[in-house]
Amino acid sequence: MLPISVSALPAANALEMIGARRQSRRVERNAFRPRTLLVVLAVWLALALLLGGLGVVAAIRPPWPQVLLLGLVGCLVAAYRRSPGFRGWVLSVPISALVAVNLVRFVGIYFLWLHEHRRLPFGFAVPGGWGDICVAAMSAMLLILRPTAPRIYWIWNTLGLADILFVVATATRLAFADPVPMAPLLRLPLSLLPTFAVPIIIFTHLVVFLRLHRGIAIPNR
Repeated sequence: MLPISVSALPAANALEMIGARRQSRRVERNAFRPRTLLVVLAVWLALALLLGGLGVVAAIRPPWPQVLLLGLVGCLVAAYRRSPGFRGWVLSVPISALVAVNLVRFVGIYFLWLHEHRRLPFGFAVPGGWGDICVAAMSAMLLILRPTAPRIYWIWNTLGLADILFVVATATRLAFADPVPMAPLLRLPLSLLPTFAVPIIIFTHLVVFLRLHRGIAIPNR
């Protein structure tokens, strides 16, 4: 029996090596490459610019802009759930990167300018504009001060998500009542908000909540 057992060792080792190689290939396939994300974001942004420039976004009427926005958020959530690599990257990327996304909300200054020139209604531009400016300013402060107390991030994230949902809800309500005054939101450059920026902002807030719940969100000084 000993010769048989000894002769079986090379075959067993070979099977182990094959299994290890297959496992390594699976890990490589599941590994997330940030460059892939940059490519996807670039293509997404280019498509949003193209559709906005061609007037496709401006031609749609409620509820389709809202359906599009929610659909894009759903795609991001689906990517998180179905891609282990993307999920691992989202949960490990520095919290400052997620906070920095919200600097785009200084666009609220442009809302106020458009209202001043009577191109956006008060009910959207002023409360939405000031809300976005406040959240963007708080985001800048977090990036500068880098606090480590979880409750600060809980407060910031709650206010930030509440504000963006308020902006979306207000835009939806006013657009259903009369789409004409809200038309600038569907033309470039503001058409990039529902087709690109806002879905990403909402998704990052959801991710921050998840990370806070798991206790993995706070950076070291």
